[in-house]
Amino acid sequence: MSAPITLFTYSRLAHTRQTVEALKANAIASESDLIVFCDAAKSKKDELQVDCVRAYIRALDGFRSVKIHEREENYGLAKSIIDGVTQVCKEYGRAIVLEDDMVTSPHFLTYMNEALDRFCMDERVVSIHGYSYPVVEKLPEAFFLRGADCWGWGTWRRGWDIFNPDGRFLLSELKRRDLLSAFDLNGAFKYSEMLAEQINGRNDSWAVRWHASCFLADKLTLYPGTSLVHNIGNDGSGVHSGSTGKFDALLSEMPIDLSGIEVGPSSTGKLAFERFLRGIKSNVFTQLFHRMRGL
Repeated sequence: MSAPITLFTYSRLAHTRQTVEALKANAIASESDLIVFCDAAKSKKDELQVDCVRAYIRALDGFRSVKIHEREENYGLAKSIIDGVTQVCKEYGRAIVLEDDMVTSPHFLTYMNEALDRFCMDERVVSIHGYSYPVVEKLPEAFFLRGADCWGWGTWRRGWDIFNPDGRFLLSELKRRDLLSAFDLNGAFKYSEMLAEQINGRNDSWAVRWHASCFLADKLTLYPGTSLVHNIGNDGSGVHSGSTGKFDALLSEMPIDLSGIEVGPSSTGKLAFERFLRGIKSNVFTQLFHRMRGL
């Protein structure tokens, strides 16, 4: 059975529509349950846009079923995702997770479900990811990296059980075990700074805590060699985003072949991601940092 698609929305109707229409273009969308968590407006000025998104979601078809959770108060993205993924994993045992600004390839759902089935019993694997950076190097068909990620992903209940919301404990453990450099991709991305800011209340990033939890547990996440997710939220419209096209990825036109994939961290993938992140100009890097810090 296909894993339930768990979608988190707020106030961006155009983005939500693009995300949903892309999902519907997947061959197995009609075999998939769609579970939507619609956050409530944070302020009066957002109420109309939130209502428009909810009206669109209520009229959806093209999936096996559509279940809608309309929040009566504003949760914010972190609480909404943590609560929503916990609920879905408890009920279904697994979940595919998307936000309202993630346009997917027609092969996304097949890849996610095949990988979730293939690695379900492999305790080394904690999650499946759909996005890959647009690196210049040729990557393997699919590969593993240590930790977890947040742009179009899936996991099992056993994987989500690893999530620890206590950022202070996570950072302390990274320091105690001398893992800060490895956690920061040898200085290519400041995950530890993001985690420190979460502790100090300067962001509410669920994603960095998810990554840190899995990194400390020495778990692996599967990535496609060619991206199956394009994040359209980097246009400046999001609550936590700036505007940049540096992370725009051409969606894979071919399905991802998972046969023969070896479970273990990929040095090729890791070095390619490090080079990509090191090559980002400081202002663009800051935009990505701000985009991720509020997740």
